Amino acid sequence: MDLTRFPRVALTDGPTPIRSLDRLSTHLGSELNGVRLFVKRDDVGPVGLGGNKLRKLEFLLGQALAERADTVITVGALQSNHARLTAASAARMGLACELFLTRSVPREDADYTTNGNRLLQDLFGARVHLLPGEADSLAQAEARADELKGEGRRVFVFPSGGSSPLGCLGYAACAAEILEQSANLGLGFARIVVPNGSSGTHAGLAAGLAAVGRDPHLAQSYTVLAPELEARTATLAKARETLALIDGGLTLSDDAIRVDGAHRGPGYGIPTEGMREAVQLMARTEGLLLDPVYSGKAFAGLLHDVRAGAYEHGAAVLFVMTGGVPGLFAYRSEF
Repeated sequence: MDLTRFPRVALTDGPTPIRSLDRLSTHLGSELNGVRLFVKRDDVGPVGLGGNKLRKLEFLLGQALAERADTVITVGALQSNHARLTAASAARMGLACELFLTRSVPREDADYTTNGNRLLQDLFGARVHLLPGEADSLAQAEARADELKGEGRRVFVFPSGGSSPLGCLGYAACAAEILEQSANLGLGFARIVVPNGSSGTHAGLAAGLAAVGRDPHLAQSYTVLAPELEARTATLAKARETLALIDGGLTLSDDAIRVDGAHRGPGYGIPTEGMREAVQLMARTEGLLLDPVYSGKAFAGLLHDVRAGAYEHGAAVLFVMTGGVPGLFAYRSEF
């Protein structure tokens, strides 16, 4: 898989580490049925407190700079991790940044509306446009881009989560990185598990796996945004588009994507008991922080499946920690 023809900027410091969850495994004991749990630390990074969106932004900003952009615009929810990292990365690259953020979660408390990612988006110097939850943020972002272009600016618009086919290349590259690391560690992962919001992380992994001749079923996600069928359909479409960028001669079957919707709860950004248990368990046994919106719910799903016997005794399972730690401060009252 050769991605060198795509413009790319460096926002990460090489491969993120993989480590075993030894203390959590000791704590849970027989509940794990002999399954070995590992995490890939995509929550760490040198820009904006890190997170999975940096991998996508490497390609998105690479293309923006190749087109001599001076401004980037993106969209997301009020506490968007992607918006925070877009603002941070734009600051690092010397670009102006505007964010169109919707009130997609029914919360009005000060922690949610002013702390966490919202605090950091302002701190990184982004111009923030706040919209009601039902607003078409991408349409407004495109309209703003047209306005700025009329003033002579060169503007690049990123979609929600950075999850365009171009952005998804970040996780196609990550798939190859994981396979190389697993070989070096002498591990054969039975599954690579991720949260699914805007679908780009899972789509990129599936496309990357297919591009190097591996089964895309190796990747699985737990949706935290869209209902299960909608999430699976969106992920498959993005995975196919990403794979077409990599190699137009390859395709994915209709059943290539595995998405679980059982741990989404009442809706996006709405806490669940499983999420609270997962966040607290990881923090108190490993000193690692999951976030309340994405990785907390996905890790809750993984724990449920392991406890239910979904994996064979001795299987190694990799959970990709996607970041979003600032969200914990926005959800302070839940803990």
